[in-house]
Amino acid sequence: MSAVAEVPVPTATPVARPAVMQRWTAMDRGQRMRWGGVAALVVVAAAAAVLFYRQPDYKLLFSNLSDKDGGAIVAQLTQMNVPYKYTEGGGAILIPSDRVHDVRLKLATQGLPKGSVTGFELMENSKFGITQFQERLNFQRGLEGELTRSILALNAVQSARVHLALPNQNGFFREQQKPSASVLLTLYPGRVLDRAQIAGIVHLVASSVPEMAPSAVSVLDDSGKLLSQSPDGSAGSVDMQQLMYTQQIEQQYVRRILDILEPVVGKGNVKAQVSAEMDFSQTDQTLEQHRPNQSPEGGAIRSQQVVESNGEQKPPQPTGVPGATSNQPPQNATAPINGANPAPQAAAQQAGGGATGSKRESITNYEVDKTVRVTRGSTGSIKRLTAAVVVNAPQVMPAGDAATAAGAAAASSGFKPLTAQQQEQLLTLVRETVGYSADRGDSVNVVSAPFVQDAQPAELPLWRQPEVQEMAKSLGIPIGLALFGALVLLGLVRPMLKNRKLAKLDAIAADDLERPALPAPGSELGPSQEQLRLEQARQLAKQNPIAVANIVKTWINGDA
Repeated sequence: MSAVAEVPVPTATPVARPAVMQRWTAMDRGQRMRWGGVAALVVVAAAAAVLFYRQPDYKLLFSNLSDKDGGAIVAQLTQMNVPYKYTEGGGAILIPSDRVHDVRLKLATQGLPKGSVTGFELMENSKFGITQFQERLNFQRGLEGELTRSILALNAVQSARVHLALPNQNGFFREQQKPSASVLLTLYPGRVLDRAQIAGIVHLVASSVPEMAPSAVSVLDDSGKLLSQSPDGSAGSVDMQQLMYTQQIEQQYVRRILDILEPVVGKGNVKAQVSAEMDFSQTDQTLEQHRPNQSPEGGAIRSQQVVESNGEQKPPQPTGVPGATSNQPPQNATAPINGANPAPQAAAQQAGGGATGSKRESITNYEVDKTVRVTRGSTGSIKRLTAAVVVNAPQVMPAGDAATAAGAAAASSGFKPLTAQQQEQLLTLVRETVGYSADRGDSVNVVSAPFVQDAQPAELPLWRQPEVQEMAKSLGIPIGLALFGALVLLGLVRPMLKNRKLAKLDAIAADDLERPALPAPGSELGPSQEQLRLEQARQLAKQNPIAVANIVKTWINGDA
């Protein structure tokens, strides 16, 4: 007997249903759940995309608004039916991007935002019958507002308040009180003001108020710290610029020492530290010198006065007891060679009797030699310099044990210091490098000592290194998303596609096909019949390979 594969012939043609319903009916429960999950994800993604694209793009309308201006703008936006929303903290208002410019122009016509700072526009709303005190108060408020606006123009300043103390000027007071000002600043987080910016704020306020000195302006931050210089001229805090200048001087001297010693002792075998005591005081000195009196020929004449008088002298009046003796004319004067001098009066009478008298007076004033010298001491001069230099001394290694760890440990306790001549040479180099001066009390020391080598830390494993952990954190999210996508693709999409392909093969196999009955193995057929059957099998394999594959599959599985 021969086994023949018979092709079943359906008795009735089933009612045709849609292909989608047929495929859905042919799926098992797991396949239906997978396809349902995919459909739900697609629906959620489509809904999110629709909501995202339907939501308008919001842009900034105004920022850094006060509560008063923010409330007025929100009220106007509500009346104009403009959707809006706040940023985090309520400091800015956002509206749809296509209506930003239109809304700004409409709000500008209504004078919004007015701003929390009011300047000299306060003087424009003066009422009738205002008193002089109210007018002066409005002027002060307007001046404070204008100064506040100017200070807010700085990038680092978030908010500011200016308080002016303007005394009432009265001409009946001999000593007028000077005006003063106080400025309170609130800076943005992470911003600071340097000394030049603070000085600029001080001079801005002082220059805006008549007769206000810069020392009368105080600048504070929101923590209550005084930023400006105190009115008495003494700074309450250390000047950071002076500290930075001192550090630069010290680092410069350290680099000089290293540059001069490293070529001699080797790189890494010398350490140096320099401490500089700086003098930042400003000194003005006025010196007035007077030199000793000079000779009349070398001196400069300031003024000279000469008085001369000429005239005949009257004869002397007779003196003595009236009588014949006193009426006689005087005799010739005689000057004895030896003996007592005559009386002064008699000598004068004898010498001047009948002669012509003359008088000459001369007064000469010379310039006083004076030298005035004004000296201003420079700031940032070095008062005293101290330098400490340590040179690595070569260690003494025990003979035969230099390559062992025990020998290295023993060598750490013994070293060969530099000789006195070598230290003196290095000391001379360092002193010449730093500009050593014994008059100002400089101190330079050079010491020879072995450097202790720190133990090398154990190398961290690769997975504990900070850069590897940081890279893992940065790549974790993309890799996780990629793995999730691969899991969905392999666990959900691929099984569905595979089941769909198998269902298609089963549907093709279930179709009514005319399959030739092949004789079972071992049956006796003629050569012509066998050749015909093989040719028919080849034609069937070419025309419908899927059916042939199902037949072979049935044979291999041993199904009936």
